[in-house]
Amino acid sequence: MSARILSDKMAAHFGHTAFRPGQMEVMQALLEGRSALAIFPTGGGKSLCYQLPALLLEGLTLVVSPLIALMKDQVDALVARDIPAARLDSTLSTAEVFALFDRLSPGGIRLLYIAPERFVSEAFMSRIRRVKICLLAIDEAHCISEWGHNFRPEYLRLAALAAKLRIPRVLALTATATPPVALDICRAFRIKKADRVQTSFHRENLAIHITPIAGSHRLELLTEKLTTEKRFPAIVYVTLQATAENVAAHLAGAGLQARAYHAGLADDVRARAQDDFMAGRCQVIVATIAFGMGIDKADIRAVYHFNLPKTLENYQQEIGRAGRDGLDAHCGMLACADDLTVLRNFTLGDTPGELALRQLVDHLLRQGAAFDISRYDLSRTTDIRPLVLETVITYLEKEKILEPAGSFYANYQIGFRQPEARVIAGHTPARQRFLRRIFDAGKRGPRWLTLNVASAADSTGESQDRILKALRFLEEANDIELKPAGLRHRFHRLPGAEGRSPREIATWLHGLFLDREKKDLVRLDQVVAFAEDPGCSTRHLLAYFGEFLPGSCGHCGHCAGEPAGKLPRSPNRDITLSDLECIDALKRECHAALRSTRALARFLCGINSPAVTRDRLTRHNAFGRLEDIPFHKVLEQLEAGE
Repeated sequence: MSARILSDKMAAHFGHTAFRPGQMEVMQALLEGRSALAIFPTGGGKSLCYQLPALLLEGLTLVVSPLIALMKDQVDALVARDIPAARLDSTLSTAEVFALFDRLSPGGIRLLYIAPERFVSEAFMSRIRRVKICLLAIDEAHCISEWGHNFRPEYLRLAALAAKLRIPRVLALTATATPPVALDICRAFRIKKADRVQTSFHRENLAIHITPIAGSHRLELLTEKLTTEKRFPAIVYVTLQATAENVAAHLAGAGLQARAYHAGLADDVRARAQDDFMAGRCQVIVATIAFGMGIDKADIRAVYHFNLPKTLENYQQEIGRAGRDGLDAHCGMLACADDLTVLRNFTLGDTPGELALRQLVDHLLRQGAAFDISRYDLSRTTDIRPLVLETVITYLEKEKILEPAGSFYANYQIGFRQPEARVIAGHTPARQRFLRRIFDAGKRGPRWLTLNVASAADSTGESQDRILKALRFLEEANDIELKPAGLRHRFHRLPGAEGRSPREIATWLHGLFLDREKKDLVRLDQVVAFAEDPGCSTRHLLAYFGEFLPGSCGHCGHCAGEPAGKLPRSPNRDITLSDLECIDALKRECHAALRSTRALARFLCGINSPAVTRDRLTRHNAFGRLEDIPFHKVLEQLEAGE
């Protein structure tokens, strides 16, 4: 298709008069039937690369995104332009999901946004196989790569799924792919070198300023900069939720309109903080990395890193939220080596112990040839975080030990939109008896009837499939409201486990996690090297992403003559007698969640876990008592005291 026709179509549907760098090349590859990789900086126009081809190709474009907020914003914007788009996410009711499925078959939707885990749903896979898919667009595609900073196991399945569904072309999109990650993505989707399109990450309107500073002076300097320089709106990134609260309170006390934002806040409080910031009622948002993904605010004038970022990929993405309107923006890092203890502790504490892995593998392999599990329950019983547990299962799939076989909900809450007797009365006598047996098999509450589908099938003698069809029919008739719960995943055991003991498999898995741990620690070292480099900060950052800047940028702090140096570090504190007495008292309490030495070390370093959450121990006065001491030292102390 000619550039002129593409330009006309873009103007007609989206109102843009010119392509941004790289967009034309990506679209041409897709329209000619080839897969492509688009590596564009944050705000570089990635979404148009699949939205316009979706209107020109015959069939459905599937857009995979991990962010519900981004899905909603993009779908709302497309619908406002009369472009038939929809999203399929966890906020939709069962009735809304089935109404969406009904629109798919006749071609009533051109773009469908989904989360990557949607592909394990039997209902979704059954429906999507009947639809002609012309394009699979994968946002945050760096999550595919185990070399990447944000590997997500559900992304690893996407290449095989694209082949299984016979999708003719794939567009992988990312703003944070280093050369090894880009190579991984191209290999997974067979993207040719010529169809890997990377535009410059150099944004001349962003001025990077790195200030080596002692931890005790950071809050004072941040407050001074914000109150005197008045670069608003501003985002201040921190590592811990407690830090977000403390910094926001201090800034508010200094007369600034500042709010905290983190995952520990109530949903309505977090939403109100975001809405106030977006609407200009809040000057400064102090946030963990939970804030920013999918946020489209063009006039952010400053991004400060109160704490060191975990990786340079995170840093690139976070500063990329500043100055999207093209005007000058300030990117300040208050760099202190004290942050490394917490960041390294989280990395080390996230690695599962070999014993926990052996218990998990033993449990999975004892289930039989076909079985189902609740990842939520398994995470709590093994004390392995859900993302880590999912990674384990993905590794077992790659090793041909397990094969996923879909997912289903074990329980449903049933709410009657009209009296139960009236719901039943509108059916034949035989169906009335059938519905009564279903409802009688549930547990009645003040508002909801809770039904376990497997138990109901056993007690009624009916198949689970027939029970579910009946419930969905009543929901579509608006007689009842359904709330699914208890997601379970089905698996088949494959021959890959034959001749291998759970101990052997667990040792292999533990080695993989130790390798990941080393890579994450190297990424932290790369952040320190960046912060301490006396040369051009922009040039250093661009080089990390494989882009060569021939000279200095001329607009970063170091180019302007600001001094660089070793990051200040407070003296390491030792574990005191008082700390040891606290640990002894904690051991005497005999908490099930803290039985292993590694679990106790995580707890003392302030690292949450499923079992700690289950037993509500995060409010214990010993939680996080040693968060300022390196994890390995805490672990050594505990092992010495056994």
